[in-house]
Amino acid sequence: MSNGIRVRLSFMMFLEFFIWGAWFVTLGTYLGSNLGASGTQISAAFSTQSLGAIIAPFIIGLIADRYFNAEKILGLLHLLGAVMMFMMYNAADFTAFYPFVLAYMILFMPTLALVNSVSFNQMLDPAKDFAVIRVWGTIGWIAAGLTISYVFFWDSQVGLDEGMLRNTFLMASIAALILGLYSFTLPPNPPKADKSKKLTLSEILGLDALGLLKDRNFAVFFITSILICIPLSFYYQITNPFLADIGVPNPTGLMTIGQGSEVLFMLLLPLFFSRYGIKKTLLFGMFAWVVRYVLFAYGDAGSGMFMLLIGIGLHGICYDFFFVSGQIYTDSKAGIKFKSAAQGMITLATYGVGMLIGYYVAGLVSDAFLSQNGLNDWQSIWLIPAGIAMAVVIFFLVFFKEQDLKKGKKQLKEAIK
Repeated sequence: MSNGIRVRLSFMMFLEFFIWGAWFVTLGTYLGSNLGASGTQISAAFSTQSLGAIIAPFIIGLIADRYFNAEKILGLLHLLGAVMMFMMYNAADFTAFYPFVLAYMILFMPTLALVNSVSFNQMLDPAKDFAVIRVWGTIGWIAAGLTISYVFFWDSQVGLDEGMLRNTFLMASIAALILGLYSFTLPPNPPKADKSKKLTLSEILGLDALGLLKDRNFAVFFITSILICIPLSFYYQITNPFLADIGVPNPTGLMTIGQGSEVLFMLLLPLFFSRYGIKKTLLFGMFAWVVRYVLFAYGDAGSGMFMLLIGIGLHGICYDFFFVSGQIYTDSKAGIKFKSAAQGMITLATYGVGMLIGYYVAGLVSDAFLSQNGLNDWQSIWLIPAGIAMAVVIFFLVFFKEQDLKKGKKQLKEAIK
């Protein structure tokens, strides 16, 4: 791959995740403070991510893989997304807001697979080249958070000028417009699937890999992956409103510490994986969720600020040690025939089913412990996902039996190179 192509793909990846980070992190804070949305309404807005994840395989499998160039579909989806984001910017209440965020996430979630497809199609050595390009996505997410907090100070105005966070949607709309137009300049990525071959529903959703559930360990891992997404949803939905409510300055910028830790612990993951094996690595990642939420429950914006910072910094362990290790474990169990189907099935189970349940539960908990007079019981809120995560840890510890995963270890090392 030439340096020119590498730079162009890196810029694509930067914009892709800049767009997502520009509005998704502060969504709960904006809906609650500016549109007066309830906890269940906020959870409904976040659940559109899961609905988009469920629908995404149909767009990729039925359209992108069979009829049109990936970069052209990517461009079209982002141009339409820019319009939806602008309508969200202009929405006066939650009733007007919701249809546009639903439409946007149905358009956006397939682009996560498309940017990977566009990248892989230009690589001779994906194991070597992809990480260098993908890291620019994380940098884009961080840049969005820093821009919100330290360039425009939009989140520092919550409670003073609640309309400032509305500008995040305008920023995301402009970035989506840029990426939409830019996508049409990317190298061509023609469809490779055989149009004459009949595509089944099970192939689209990755259900061809259901036979893997006959393996006891994989079945336990599969169930665990769904369950751990319930406490994960609390982090995405409630953390930013929590930090803003207790008076933490520039909460969106501070939350980028989590993305920085992702990069750090990604580098440490091969060492931990090879030394301790899959079971301990996954357990360590899940237990980090317990520790994080306990720290959130007892931390504050004063003397307990260090607890909040540690909790945010644990994001790299929480995500990398479970989800990245889980992807490698899934790959090692699937074999050549079901590699793509197995990853699709896990993605559908986690980002689709698991987080859909999680956002709903987080909404119910918010409505139960958040009040209109400002006396919010954040400690009870955070102890609930901590308890759920602990229950998942115990379930996995009891029922998952350690096996020899030398193949998985080797693949993980190659993927991190």
